[in-house]
Amino acid sequence: MRALVCDTLTDDFSGLSVQDVPVPEAGHGQVLVRVAAASVNFPDLLMSQGKYQMKPDLPFVQGMECAGTVESVGEGVTGFAPGHRVVGGNKTGAFAEFALLPAASLSRVPANMGFAEAAAYPAAYLTAYVALVCRANLQAGETLLVHGASGGVGMAAVDVGKLLGATVIATSASDAKLDAVVAHGADYAINVTQGFRDKVKTLTGGRGADVVLDPVGGDVFDESVRCIAFDGRLLVVGFTSGRIPEMKVNMPLIKGFSVVGVRAGEYGRRFPERGRENMAAIWKWAAEGKTRPRIHAELPLDNWREAYRLLTDREVVGKVVIRP
Repeated sequence: MRALVCDTLTDDFSGLSVQDVPVPEAGHGQVLVRVAAASVNFPDLLMSQGKYQMKPDLPFVQGMECAGTVESVGEGVTGFAPGHRVVGGNKTGAFAEFALLPAASLSRVPANMGFAEAAAYPAAYLTAYVALVCRANLQAGETLLVHGASGGVGMAAVDVGKLLGATVIATSASDAKLDAVVAHGADYAINVTQGFRDKVKTLTGGRGADVVLDPVGGDVFDESVRCIAFDGRLLVVGFTSGRIPEMKVNMPLIKGFSVVGVRAGEYGRRFPERGRENMAAIWKWAAEGKTRPRIHAELPLDNWREAYRLLTDREVVGKVVIRP
């Protein structure tokens, strides 16, 4: 089978190439999936550069999540059979014609969802759900400030925030992207090029945002500290800006807010029962048509460089999907 393999860790992705590799066999508790679509996530880029917290042994097949049909099941697997439409992930292995996945990671694809949407859904929406429901306890009537709102996690957070009854303020450095995010459901949009603190204060009557979801870090985090409400929750999701910010702890003391780390996958591993409940919740929303990821582009496996470029150059509005 053909797969995108990382042989060497490099900043320019020159260590990646599409290669012919053996089709894996499903072992105990595993399912072999014929991949129809695989979602590209920012951690995929970081992993190929050796900058992600998880560092697989080289060589490894790239790709965190995918959707497709069950080809075969290993010993001990129940609930899945050849031909079933499924979606799941295993940190690596998704950018290939076949992916070997733990049965425990799989969900059935809802009848109202195609493979591209299904592949683009779980990582982004699980992150948004864990962040806003489990970690921030976002309440109806509160104000949610979503940074990087045009990204996969950002647009998922807009979706989830509105479902929970919050007023959603979305930020981006592009007016065109903000137009798409408002069309996706955000109540207000702010171009951060000239700063956002004063605009957030104005929109909230001087209070500031009750919850801030920040996958950007850097200067965005620094300014968020200046426009968060008393008893607010500042959610640290990632650092796409490239700079990990630092903060003097007198700020949360004086302003009475919390800084909360969000690792959705690790949350499920630490609390397996809660993890299963969280996954069931987001797929229930999808099956009911309440949530839907936005697909920016679908590209063939051989065009993986363009998929990576779109993320690197911050051109994506929603998610990019690779089709093997």
